[in-house]
Amino acid sequence: MFEALGLPDPCGEVYAALVAAPHATAAELAESCGIPRPTATVALTRLVRAGMAARTPGQPPHYLASAPDAAIGTLIGRREDELRTVRSAMFALMATYRETSQRTHPALAVEVVLGREEIGRRVAQLQAAARERIYGFDRPPYVEPPGTNEALAERQMRKGITYRVIYSREAVAWPGRLENDIRYSVALGELARVRPEVPMKLLVADRRQAVIPMAAPGQAVESAYVIHPSSLLDALIALFEAEWDRALPLDTLRGAEGADSTDSTDSTGTDTPRSPAPTSTPDDTTRRLLVLLAAGLTDEGISRALGWSFRTTQRRMQALMREFGATTRFQAGVAARERGWI
Repeated sequence: MFEALGLPDPCGEVYAALVAAPHATAAELAESCGIPRPTATVALTRLVRAGMAARTPGQPPHYLASAPDAAIGTLIGRREDELRTVRSAMFALMATYRETSQRTHPALAVEVVLGREEIGRRVAQLQAAARERIYGFDRPPYVEPPGTNEALAERQMRKGITYRVIYSREAVAWPGRLENDIRYSVALGELARVRPEVPMKLLVADRRQAVIPMAAPGQAVESAYVIHPSSLLDALIALFEAEWDRALPLDTLRGAEGADSTDSTDSTGTDTPRSPAPTSTPDDTTRRLLVLLAAGLTDEGISRALGWSFRTTQRRMQALMREFGATTRFQAGVAARERGWI
């Protein structure tokens, strides 16, 4: 029963009998399990050493079983730690193997990873192993809910690792993503930009390895490619740099104020929109609105991204159009660029 935890037969059988018969002796357990008394004694000694049983004083000695959740759970935790150590050693050896084998085995430049859990593990490992920089394209669908790796990214940024991320408009419009995840990451130092579309999901670490999660349209991510040093990795990095130059910065999210500052209430209790700041220096909320507008988000998408009501978003848009003297969203975007607002 417990061979996988390092306890050979009949330890599992003896432990199960002891759980059912507290304070049993070795002789009683041997009879219950149908095994010789010396064999039962050896099994009990192993169980005591493993913390799964305790021996009481007196002759003959009696035994008590430890609580199964604590006893077995501890052994499982130890084995999981051992397996994680072995897995890390395997990945390190594979990296060396690929580096020394690529000239004769070019196919080793691409590795296929299957399963959401394994993909999440490899992405986390890639971030944790970075020493200088992380680049990424971010767009739905997601292997794990957005923000799951926030603690790891925060630790890495505090260690001086540079994060550069380009978000698609769908990623920015994901409910709560902008205010609860992206804005927090930018405040920590993430360099974030937005594009109407990004060509794929991508994570690159130190220009040495990349992960591309793969999913069919409308389906969850179930597989990924891990790209090792190769011309393909060089091409992905070049693609990221080209998209970065075309993307709009989201650095206005750092310390930006909330939507509450955008509205006021008149004496009749009716909400009235405040106009954007004077033409020279727009406020943070206006900048955020303009960046999302230029990224191609609809009013509904902007509402979701900023946590505003649809009505508040429409009022803000109308105020911007009046400020710029524009009749279309495109004209408003051009005017904002001409003023240096975005």
